[in-house]
Amino acid sequence: MAEIKTIETVSKVLESRNRKFVESVEIAINLKDVDLSNPKNRINEEILLPKGRGRDVRIGVFGSGEFAAKAKESADTVISPEELETLAGDKAKARKLVNHHDFFVAEAPLMVTIGKKLGTALGPKGKMPRPLPPQADPAPVLATMRNTVRIRSKDRRTFHVAVGSREMTPEDISANIDVILKRVSSKLERGMNNISSVYLKTTMGPSVRLV
Repeated sequence: MAEIKTIETVSKVLESRNRKFVESVEIAINLKDVDLSNPKNRINEEILLPKGRGRDVRIGVFGSGEFAAKAKESADTVISPEELETLAGDKAKARKLVNHHDFFVAEAPLMVTIGKKLGTALGPKGKMPRPLPPQADPAPVLATMRNTVRIRSKDRRTFHVAVGSREMTPEDISANIDVILKRVSSKLERGMNNISSVYLKTTMGPSVRLV
């Protein structure tokens, strides 16, 4: 895909009417000739965007002791084992926590408990925590996650992924798009030939065909 065409398309999308909030920019990827009933053909990736997401990313950390203490400086929310037990008994509060965060990290020994207590809230959203050893410093992982997007096609031929925000330049958004499409195509048997089309839009703006 030509870089110039991508930049021109992004510029066109960004010309749509400004809203009263900073809109996200996203692409919709449409697959073809892929049997998504077979789980091994589904896309499930975390991709580090070279130019960042252009917006705040909220990260929750499940942990205790020294691990939790280290996380407090860089996480948006730290959930203790005691709070985990409380969330397990309050489904509404658990859903709110999950919806309010983009990613989660957990002290590895807590993963079994998290799966039992909150798996039904985290799993369907694709937000099961990334486990880290108790002695690890979660800060570097969280810093990377703030510039990361998750792509999950599940069994759908069309899926969406954020590529930036309206405040970013067309060049930076284009660089992010390039990385995403290369990663997705690398997971498909026929590469870009398994992608029927790609559309680009802002949160409230019209879609423009990119591929």
